Amino acid sequence: MVSQAKVVLDLDQVFGALAHPIRRAILEELSAGDATVSELAEPYKVSLPAISKHLRVLEDAGLLRVEPEGRVRRCQIDAAPLSVAFGWLTQYRVLWEDRLARLAKHLEEKE
Repeated sequence: MVSQAKVVLDLDQVFGALAHPIRRAILEELSAGDATVSELAEPYKVSLPAISKHLRVLEDAGLLRVEPEGRVRRCQIDAAPLSVAFGWLTQYRVLWEDRLARLAKHLEEKE
């Protein structure tokens, strides 16, 4: 069984990884299929070491798998951690939808 502390840590890492727009864009790119580090770096005006750092953050959060193929490194998305984050967010979406529905009903009754 997974401890709650581990899930919180995983969520912290996932949300931390998603906090940067380049990392989110890299995940979007990888959702269409795997790519090399060079292919992922091409659209950005940052150094290759900076892209490598972004990839390392994604990999540490479990969102990315990197496999060496000769001299290149091929990256693939791992969406499982996104599923955990989505589940956590869904709890609060349901909570707020319920609260907003009750507020709307209250306001309608006052009219």
